[in-house]
Amino acid sequence: MNNLPNNYFVLNSIGVIHSPYKNKAPHQPLVNDQGEFKIILNKKYSEGLKLLDTFTYIYVIYYLDKVIRNNEMIISPPWANQQKVGVFASRSPNRPNPIGISVVKILKIINNTILISGIDAFDGTPLLDIKPYIEDLDAKKDANYGWVEKGNNEDHLALHIQGIPHKH
Repeated sequence: MNNLPNNYFVLNSIGVIHSPYKNKAPHQPLVNDQGEFKIILNKKYSEGLKLLDTFTYIYVIYYLDKVIRNNEMIISPPWANQQKVGVFASRSPNRPNPIGISVVKILKIINNTILISGIDAFDGTPLLDIKPYIEDLDAKKDANYGWVEKGNNEDHLALHIQGIPHKH
Protein backbone atom coordinates (compact mmCIF):
# COMPACT_ATOMS: atom_id res chain seq x y z
CA MET A 1 0.00 0.00 0.00
CA ASN A 2 2.96 2.36 0.23
CA ASN A 3 2.82 2.93 -3.55
CA LEU A 4 -0.66 4.49 -3.52
CA PRO A 5 -1.13 8.08 -4.72
CA ASN A 6 -1.72 10.70 -1.98
CA ASN A 7 -5.38 11.14 -2.91
CA TYR A 8 -6.16 7.42 -2.70
CA PHE A 9 -7.01 5.53 0.43
CA VAL A 10 -8.77 2.35 1.44
CA LEU A 11 -11.63 1.93 3.89
CA ASN A 12 -12.58 -1.50 5.13
CA SER A 13 -16.04 -2.60 6.09
CA ILE A 14 -16.38 -3.22 9.82
CA GLY A 15 -19.71 -5.00 9.46
CA VAL A 16 -22.94 -5.24 7.52
CA ILE A 17 -26.29 -3.46 7.76
CA HIS A 18 -29.37 -5.64 7.39
CA SER A 19 -32.75 -4.20 6.44
CA PRO A 20 -35.86 -5.39 4.61
CA TYR A 21 -34.92 -3.18 1.62
CA LYS A 22 -33.73 -5.07 -1.44
CA ASN A 23 -34.44 -2.70 -4.38
CA LYS A 24 -35.91 0.48 -2.91
CA ALA A 25 -35.27 2.24 0.40
CA PRO A 26 -36.84 5.36 1.91
CA HIS A 27 -35.12 8.73 1.47
CA GLN A 28 -34.68 9.09 5.24
CA PRO A 29 -34.66 6.62 8.15
CA LEU A 30 -38.13 5.89 9.52
CA VAL A 31 -38.04 5.41 13.29
CA ASN A 32 -41.20 3.29 13.37
CA ASP A 33 -40.51 1.41 10.13
CA GLN A 34 -41.65 -2.20 9.95
CA GLY A 35 -39.23 -5.07 9.53
CA GLU A 36 -35.97 -6.17 11.05
CA PHE A 37 -33.12 -3.65 11.08
CA LYS A 38 -29.77 -4.63 12.50
CA ILE A 39 -26.06 -4.12 12.24
CA ILE A 40 -23.78 -7.11 12.48
CA LEU A 41 -20.32 -5.94 13.44
CA ASN A 42 -17.31 -8.06 12.48
CA LYS A 43 -16.47 -10.05 15.60
CA LYS A 44 -12.95 -8.61 15.82
CA TYR A 45 -14.52 -5.20 16.58
CA SER A 46 -17.01 -6.43 19.21
CA GLU A 47 -15.00 -4.97 22.09
CA GLY A 48 -15.58 -1.54 20.54
CA LEU A 49 -19.28 -1.80 21.45
CA LYS A 50 -18.52 -1.51 25.18
CA LEU A 51 -20.93 1.05 26.72
CA LEU A 52 -22.49 1.91 23.35
CA ASP A 53 -25.78 0.70 24.85
CA THR A 54 -25.67 3.66 27.26
CA PHE A 55 -26.63 5.89 24.29
CA THR A 56 -30.11 6.13 22.79
CA TYR A 57 -29.05 6.97 19.23
CA ILE A 58 -26.04 6.36 17.01
CA TYR A 59 -24.70 7.65 13.72
CA VAL A 60 -24.34 4.82 11.24
CA ILE A 61 -21.84 5.58 8.48
CA TYR A 62 -21.92 3.30 5.48
CA TYR A 63 -20.77 2.76 1.92
CA LEU A 64 -23.51 3.26 -0.69
CA ASP A 65 -22.39 0.27 -2.74
CA LYS A 66 -25.65 -0.11 -4.67
CA VAL A 67 -25.97 3.50 -5.84
CA ILE A 68 -25.43 4.10 -9.53
CA ARG A 69 -23.13 7.10 -9.59
CA ASN A 70 -23.27 9.82 -12.20
CA ASN A 71 -21.15 12.39 -10.32
CA GLU A 72 -23.12 15.45 -11.40
CA MET A 73 -22.20 18.50 -9.33
CA ILE A 74 -25.50 20.30 -10.02
CA ILE A 75 -28.66 18.30 -9.37
CA SER A 76 -32.38 18.82 -8.96
CA PRO A 77 -33.51 16.86 -5.89
CA PRO A 78 -37.04 15.44 -6.17
CA TRP A 79 -38.29 17.78 -3.45
CA ALA A 80 -36.65 20.94 -4.81
CA ASN A 81 -39.50 22.01 -7.13
CA GLN A 82 -37.14 21.88 -10.15
CA GLN A 83 -34.60 24.09 -8.36
CA LYS A 84 -30.99 23.18 -9.13
CA VAL A 85 -28.54 22.89 -6.24
CA GLY A 86 -24.98 21.72 -5.76
CA VAL A 87 -24.62 18.07 -4.80
CA PHE A 88 -23.01 19.16 -1.51
CA ALA A 89 -26.12 21.23 -0.72
CA SER A 90 -28.23 18.09 -1.06
CA ARG A 91 -28.68 14.74 0.61
CA SER A 92 -28.52 12.89 -2.69
CA PRO A 93 -26.88 9.46 -2.58
CA ASN A 94 -25.16 10.28 -5.91
CA ARG A 95 -21.96 11.77 -4.53
CA PRO A 96 -18.29 11.74 -5.49
CA ASN A 97 -17.68 9.51 -2.46
CA PRO A 98 -20.80 7.38 -1.94
CA ILE A 99 -20.97 7.56 1.84
CA GLY A 100 -24.27 7.46 3.71
CA ILE A 101 -24.97 8.57 7.24
CA SER A 102 -28.10 7.94 9.29
CA VAL A 103 -29.11 8.52 12.88
CA VAL A 104 -30.88 5.46 14.28
CA LYS A 105 -32.13 4.36 17.67
CA ILE A 106 -30.40 1.51 19.48
CA LEU A 107 -33.03 -1.04 20.45
CA LYS A 108 -30.71 -3.70 21.87
CA ILE A 109 -27.15 -4.95 21.59
CA ILE A 110 -26.48 -8.69 21.68
CA ASN A 111 -22.82 -9.66 21.33
CA ASN A 112 -21.77 -8.16 17.96
CA THR A 113 -25.32 -7.42 16.75
CA ILE A 114 -27.02 -4.05 17.20
CA LEU A 115 -30.80 -4.09 16.75
CA ILE A 116 -31.80 -0.65 15.49
CA SER A 117 -34.78 1.42 14.37
CA GLY A 118 -35.40 1.86 10.66
CA ILE A 119 -32.49 2.87 8.45
CA ASP A 120 -32.46 4.07 4.84
CA ALA A 121 -29.93 1.49 3.64
CA PHE A 122 -30.26 -1.61 1.51
CA ASP A 123 -29.85 -5.06 2.98
CA GLY A 124 -26.18 -6.04 2.91
CA THR A 125 -24.81 -2.48 2.92
CA PRO A 126 -21.18 -2.34 4.11
CA LEU A 127 -20.74 -0.58 7.46
CA LEU A 128 -17.87 1.92 7.73
CA ASP A 129 -18.30 3.29 11.25
CA ILE A 130 -20.57 3.88 14.23
CA LYS A 131 -20.48 6.95 16.46
CA PRO A 132 -22.68 7.88 19.42
CA TYR A 133 -25.22 10.65 18.93
CA ILE A 134 -24.85 13.01 21.90
CA GLU A 135 -27.75 15.35 22.57
CA ASP A 136 -26.09 18.72 23.17
CA LEU A 137 -23.18 18.09 20.81
CA ASP A 138 -25.24 16.89 17.85
CA ALA A 139 -28.53 18.80 18.11
CA LYS A 140 -27.84 22.35 16.96
CA LYS A 141 -30.65 24.61 18.08
CA ASP A 142 -29.82 27.28 15.49
CA ALA A 143 -29.83 24.87 12.52
CA ASN A 144 -32.07 25.84 9.62
CA TYR A 145 -33.51 24.31 6.44
CA GLY A 146 -31.35 26.30 3.98
CA TRP A 147 -32.70 26.30 0.43
CA VAL A 148 -35.15 23.51 1.34
CA GLU A 149 -37.55 25.87 3.12
CA LYS A 150 -37.61 28.36 0.25
CA GLY A 151 -40.43 27.70 -2.19
CA ASN A 152 -41.43 24.35 -0.79
CA ASN A 153 -44.87 23.41 0.33
CA GLU A 154 -44.69 22.87 4.11
CA ASP A 155 -46.76 19.67 3.92
CA HIS A 156 -44.43 18.28 1.25
CA LEU A 157 -41.38 19.21 3.30
CA ALA A 158 -42.89 17.48 6.35
CA LEU A 159 -43.26 14.26 4.34
CA HIS A 160 -39.54 14.33 3.51
CA ILE A 161 -38.51 15.17 7.05
CA GLN A 162 -40.55 12.24 8.34
CA GLY A 163 -39.32 9.97 5.54
CA ILE A 164 -42.85 9.21 4.40
CA PRO A 165 -42.99 7.84 0.82
CA HIS A 166 -45.03 10.01 -1.55
CA LYS A 167 -45.24 11.26 -5.13
CA HIS A 168 -43.15 14.26 -6.09
